[in-house]
Amino acid sequence: RTLSDDDNMDKEWESFTRHFDKVHSDFIIGLKDKHPTVTGNEVKLCAYLRMNLSTKEIAQLMNISVRGVEISRYRLRKKLLIPSEMNLFDYLITIQSKN
Repeated sequence: RTLSDDDNMDKEWESFTRHFDKVHSDFIIGLKDKHPTVTGNEVKLCAYLRMNLSTKEIAQLMNISVRGVEISRYRLRKKLLIPSEMNLFDYLITIQSKN
């Protein structure tokens, strides 16, 4: 990847978050409020998971392997302290801003 590729990805992500926030109002704010240690890539993963995208679709959007998405999902579950009996998607749809 080149710097211009990274710049384009950043612009695409900014555009995505604006549109995503219109549909899922305050999800990203709520996620960061509830879990202040989440990284930018973890926020992206959460947004894609909340949209109920497949692992393969997420891999293409994040430019990583399917296995990379699976590992990221596993690490995210641990970081957010989500119990194994709870579905990650079900957890993410409960998150919203306190406003």
